[in-house]
Amino acid sequence: MRAMWLMVTFVATASVAGAQVTPPTVLKPGSTVFVHPMTDGFDTFFKAALVEKKVPLVVVDTKEQAQFEIKGAAETQKAGVAKKVFLGSWHSDEQASISVTSVESGEIVYAYSTNKKNSARGKRTSAESCAKHLKDAVEKRK
Repeated sequence: MRAMWLMVTFVATASVAGAQVTPPTVLKPGSTVFVHPMTDGFDTFFKAALVEKKVPLVVVDTKEQAQFEIKGAAETQKAGVAKKVFLGSWHSDEQASISVTSVESGEIVYAYSTNKKNSARGKRTSAESCAKHLKDAVEKRK
C-alpha cells in the first residue's frame, strides 16, 4: 500500500514538473512598440497622441525592432444636413479601437475601443482617448 502511494505521488509530481507554463506577456513602461498603418491615417493621430499623453512606450520604425505591435481601426461619421440644421452641430462622431499584441507570442495583451459623439477635434479626440487608456494600463504594470 505504501509503495502504491509513493508511486502515485511520484507520478503526480513528475507530471506537474514536466508541464511547461509560459509566463504571461506584460506591457511595461519602456517596451518597444510598432504602430501598423491604420484606416484613414488614424496611425498618425495615434502616434501624436502617444507623445501628447506621454505614454511610457518607445515607438520603433519596424516590427522586427518591436516587442509589441499595435493595430487598430477608426471610423468617422461626418455631421449630416439634419444634424447641422436641427442641432446646429458640425461635429463628427468618431469610433476607434486598438489592440496591442506581443510580437513573440502573438498574445493580445491590451485592447480598447472608444466611441466619441460630437467630436470637436475629430480623430484626434479618439486617438487621445486610446492613448490615455493605454498609458493607464502600462503604468499599472510598474
